[in-house]
Amino acid sequence: SSLIFFNQMNRIFMNDFKERDFFHVGMREFQDFFDGRRTAEAIEKNRKHYEFWEDEKKLIKNSSFFFIASSWNGYIDCNIKSGDPGFVKIIEKGIIEYPEYDGNSMYRTAGNISKNPNVALLFVKFDGKSRRIRINGQATIHNDNKSIENHFGAKFVVRISCEIYPNCPRYIPNLEKNKPSIYTPRKGKGVPPVPEWKERDYIKNILPKNDPHKK
Repeated sequence: SSLIFFNQMNRIFMNDFKERDFFHVGMREFQDFFDGRRTAEAIEKNRKHYEFWEDEKKLIKNSSFFFIASSWNGYIDCNIKSGDPGFVKIIEKGIIEYPEYDGNSMYRTAGNISKNPNVALLFVKFDGKSRRIRINGQATIHNDNKSIENHFGAKFVVRISCEIYPNCPRYIPNLEKNKPSIYTPRKGKGVPPVPEWKERDYIKNILPKNDPHKK
């Protein structure tokens, strides 16, 4: 298939996630300016992984949407992909795929992937309590019969190998009950509650010096 062949020819542009540094120089500059390097490295060591955890599998399988960012040269795109729960399938321990349905014929995500397979995904449930799943991905496009038959209504399928790092639900509003996040700073309300992750053993003693929850 021309789609698969064209996409594989551009695999040389992929990041090798396990070989490259998790933080680039710009990220490091902010970490050092705000005394956050220790915290960032502890999160990387304890939370970054390449196979989905059980709660992540549940969130993905029940998701009816997710966000995906892609780019090529100056063409930056952020998109939402939607379907019935189960439209995103975990086909291996760290690999997911989703169908591309009939759309507006712009193919902004697919076009970027065909030129630059590096993508970023966000799975989030707006209930104020579920962790977010952030993914750095390496995407390929498939329009063979076997792939398409696995997704009813698909024009083609996007398959993504994942580097995974979850975030706590801090600041996420509860849209189901129309409740804002209790962690958002607000005038006259004092310091917001301590998020759970800051009390973990590998974090609580290395928080930045000006962290509002540092003890």
